[in-house]
Amino acid sequence: MIRTMVIDDQEMIRVGLSTIIGAAEGVTMVATACDGLSALKMLETTQVDVILMDLRMPGIDGVETTRRIRQRLTSQMTRIIVLTTFDQDENVILALRAGANGFLSKGVGPQDLTDSIREVMQGGGALSPKAAAALITHVIHSQDAPSDPEAVKIFSSLTEREYEIVQAAVSGLDNAAISEQLFISQYTVKTHLNRAMAKVNAHDRAGLITLAYKAGIRPA
Repeated sequence: MIRTMVIDDQEMIRVGLSTIIGAAEGVTMVATACDGLSALKMLETTQVDVILMDLRMPGIDGVETTRRIRQRLTSQMTRIIVLTTFDQDENVILALRAGANGFLSKGVGPQDLTDSIREVMQGGGALSPKAAAALITHVIHSQDAPSDPEAVKIFSSLTEREYEIVQAAVSGLDNAAISEQLFISQYTVKTHLNRAMAKVNAHDRAGLITLAYKAGIRPA
């Protein structure tokens, strides 16, 4: 059973997410918190596998809460998914740098939400197509410098198929779309992405896309 926690200052969001998770198989809600400080206190006595984190909250925001969780829970076993409306892309990037494992739109559907929770528990990174688009847009505008030679060297270790799938991910495609485009199964897509992440030392899909841009990999 995947133990989940929601941190959001809006009661409607907490209730809605709790309802979705409560109806999902293999996932359970073990705690909710209205702000970062309350969440940090709860985490002292509550074991959590996946945290759904709002970015904009009173007290300390989602970026700082993520940073403090990583300082206290040094193991990456506790996964953090940032929930946002993408009106502050820079905060999303800061959250990823602070240790978040991915991010989703607050308007994500029930199935995509629960699938993302399961995905991060298997070592992947939650990144919806809309989230990927936001990340890519940010990276494009922030990566004006030439390709990083070290990143280029690291990505040179990928196989031709792994490189092709990474490039598709950089284009904002999810696993289902990549599967359809390349005429391979979603399981094969996931396997190649996981191997690529391991080779370039990316903890999740968001990290993989960011590193890929540093290596000069652009949408096809």
